[in-house]
Amino acid sequence: RKDGKGYPCLYFSGPIRSAGGTATAVTLVVADYLRKCLGYEVYDPSEEEIKRAYIDVRDYHEKVTNLQYYPSEDEVCFLIRNYPLQIDGDVSDEIEVSNYKDLSRIKTNFLRSGFSLVVAECFAQKAKKVDAQLSNWGKDFALEHWGFLKEFLELQEKIKAKAKKVETVNLGKIAPDLTYIKDLVAGRPVFTHP
Repeated sequence: RKDGKGYPCLYFSGPIRSAGGTATAVTLVVADYLRKCLGYEVYDPSEEEIKRAYIDVRDYHEKVTNLQYYPSEDEVCFLIRNYPLQIDGDVSDEIEVSNYKDLSRIKTNFLRSGFSLVVAECFAQKAKKVDAQLSNWGKDFALEHWGFLKEFLELQEKIKAKAKKVETVNLGKIAPDLTYIKDLVAGRPVFTHP
């Protein structure tokens, strides 16, 4: 849909499956390509909209269901600040966000599962795969501005390295990678520990 401000909004409606994360992440690239072809401006989010994005993801993770990949506040804010379209979605739960309500370009104060899943489990989690593909054909489609993914991957690595360092100091030895078992989903078997 086209927002009245002259930039497009990528709207996710209905159930979004995290199992199709790479394909959904690619839709973000395709939508941006169309934005460029049609001559729309780049989305310029306010600081409140950026913070609201993180609150949406955090509240969805804490109040509705554990995300497979739960990005940090820095990760979510970086992606929303740099992605050239506004990402939005339908209300999915009758749970209000805990903060950053009544924003003019976000039409609801309730959680939006499509938004949260797209940002966390598609965009943030699959950024490395998308960047690898854009390295092959991004220039052919004039998508060089997606270089922000390389910066994002560096940020992600820095955040993960910091977490490992803290675990190492606390344990006094080489730290295991506990991220995959941190938010274990009920009913999933665990055959080994790191």
